[in-house]
Amino acid sequence: MKSLLRVCNMNTIEDVNSIRRAIAGNEGVLACEISKEKGEIQIIYDTYFVEIESIIESIEDLGYTVLE
Repeated sequence: MKSLLRVCNMNTIEDVNSIRRAIAGNEGVLACEISKEKGEIQIIYDTYFVEIESIIESIEDLGYTVLE
């Protein structure tokens, strides 16, 4: 499954790295591409292992706001 998320308040490379680690911590995530400039994340994941809600929660747990 492929999803596009918009993330508010993602401004620095540290933000990008924190979000990348949070996403990678979910079993079933195959790939993610983060665009700090656009405030977007493209994620490819296997729904057998993880749902998008769990991925969003892992990002929001860091204090970011995710818009679908």
